[in-house]
Amino acid sequence: MILNQHIVWFQKIIETSIALYFKNDCEYSQIEEVGYPKDAELATLMGVDTITFDEYVVILLALMPHISPQTLDIFFSPNKNTGKPYTEFGGWKGLSHSGFLPTGETAAFLLAGDDVEKWAAVMALFSDEHWFHKKNILGLEGAGKGEPLLSGQLRVSDEFLSKVLFNKEFKPDYGMGFPAKRIGTELNWEDLVVDYKVEMALENIHTWINGHQTIMEDWGLKKYLKKGYRALFYGPPGTGKTLAATLLGKRNHMDVYRVDLSMIVSKYIGETEKNLAKVFDMAESRNWILFFDEADALFGKRTSANTSNDRHANQEVAFLLQRIEDYDGIIILATNLKSNIDEAFARRFQSMVYFPIPDEQQRKRLWENMLPASWMDGDKEEILKLAVREEISGGNIANVIRQCAIYLYATAQSKLTKEIFLRIIHEKQ
Repeated sequence: MILNQHIVWFQKIIETSIALYFKNDCEYSQIEEVGYPKDAELATLMGVDTITFDEYVVILLALMPHISPQTLDIFFSPNKNTGKPYTEFGGWKGLSHSGFLPTGETAAFLLAGDDVEKWAAVMALFSDEHWFHKKNILGLEGAGKGEPLLSGQLRVSDEFLSKVLFNKEFKPDYGMGFPAKRIGTELNWEDLVVDYKVEMALENIHTWINGHQTIMEDWGLKKYLKKGYRALFYGPPGTGKTLAATLLGKRNHMDVYRVDLSMIVSKYIGETEKNLAKVFDMAESRNWILFFDEADALFGKRTSANTSNDRHANQEVAFLLQRIEDYDGIIILATNLKSNIDEAFARRFQSMVYFPIPDEQQRKRLWENMLPASWMDGDKEEILKLAVREEISGGNIANVIRQCAIYLYATAQSKLTKEIFLRIIHEKQ
């Protein structure tokens, strides 16, 4: 989008609104006569077909502090009668930004002036039903309890701002404000070694990702089926639960975010819910897979409510249940023991996938895939025979190979012998 063109247009909007409100000379009798640039690129960025005049004004108002903050300086003009800023302009001051930050009241002033009836139409732009909210474009934040709805800060989402300014998708950073980390893998779908049942269960999830729109909308099943998809991966450590989640994301061009439960769970009442809300709020309207590793720390069985701590813990579970049911994307929980997961969650899983220790054939494939060909010499077949006898997970196989690599590098050797392999694999037991 051509930002300079939009800035010039918005400056005209401000000048016209102020002139009409204070009954100064103006070439227009109402703000809509100014017209607006029907930018197809901007509509495409937001995933809509058309944008109305009112919507255009609100979008540009929300963007101004980021692309042309000086354009809003006119709203600092004091009321000559009171010596204070005009209340009807709205606005608030940030912690470090010295410019004018718009609120919903600023939008109402520009679009409605002193027409109280039209204020209702402006308020509708900030409802949960409007596509501004549904597509996570912008919204009002920070209105205090009992204060007017439109007094909240008009804030554009980081996701939309990234598209406008940098023409790329926003990737949130891991930290206290967002306790989840994007994870990936260099491996491909063909590298996943699992048994047939696991493979079929993963294929079902893949099919849902690609076909849920048809299933829910075209076939009319959204009346009967809950939105989203929830899966539980369980089994011993190192059997591929995390890898399967990341490969599902990679296969379907979806980001996978692993939720850091150490930053989520808090002993303080209400904090766990707030931390979880940060993740779910950010994930709404994004094509993500949320992955909760070691999920029993948060989704474990409830206790009888004998103490205030027990009641608080049960409230957290109730909050989790609600957010999980409301989330329309993919949620994967991973745990070592299925029995540790609260039954209230278990009933809401669309699939429960058991990842067992790989059998002998699967272990052979894993060893063959991971052992570098340059290491192998005349002992290759002997080493593989010894290796597959050890009933260990894929994660432990990777650890053994790492130790072999360290030993070979430290001793300046280029070949892995049967003797070296035996010593290292027995040390790892």
